[in-house]
Amino acid sequence: MPRPEPAMSSAAEPPRDCPLCPRLVAYREVNRAAHPDWWNGPAPSFGDPGARLAVVGLAPGRMGANRTGRPFTGDFAGVLLFDTLIRLGFAKGTYEARPDDGLELIDCLITNAVRCAPPGNKPETSEEATCRSFLTARLDELPNLKVIVTLGDVSRRNVLRALGLKASAGVGGHGSEFQAGPYTVINSYHCSRLNTNTGRLTPQMFEDIFVRVRTLLDG
Repeated sequence: MPRPEPAMSSAAEPPRDCPLCPRLVAYREVNRAAHPDWWNGPAPSFGDPGARLAVVGLAPGRMGANRTGRPFTGDFAGVLLFDTLIRLGFAKGTYEARPDDGLELIDCLITNAVRCAPPGNKPETSEEATCRSFLTARLDELPNLKVIVTLGDVSRRNVLRALGLKASAGVGGHGSEFQAGPYTVINSYHCSRLNTNTGRLTPQMFEDIFVRVRTLLDG
């Protein structure tokens, strides 16, 4: 299900055949052999290059962005994320779990700390470090960025390191909020099926994160 490469800086977006992480490259090749019609590459960032809000996940899911080529598209996490963004005015259109559904982000950009799908949905620490230059560049190249929502504590730690801070510079947990340089960072539990099925994260808890974002951006 390939789609055109995004018109974004190469410093912020790895090439389609990024060679930097051998384990992820090998996993990519396994998926390409089994599913040649999938995207099977680093998932490009998606959204408004003039965004004031950045949403940062950890890594693409095998059946999500690795398949479709758009972050949080094609797996369960995207349903809650995009429905919430639409309700709060950060997206318009209808999410139909495919990259050509016409969904448009408004004042918002979505990216991942690690751009390639990892086996078992768990990137290694070395892979997070290797991919961090792309996250740093992506955040640096958002000229109007004010608020960063991190989806999970691993994403939070990667964002802090990408900004040149210690991972301990901001506390974890759902709803935690702190300053990281010029940005306000708000951490949420990840919008995964596991978290929602167990009740660890409810739709209202998740929406409250973006209500807070809207207050910070628009008063």
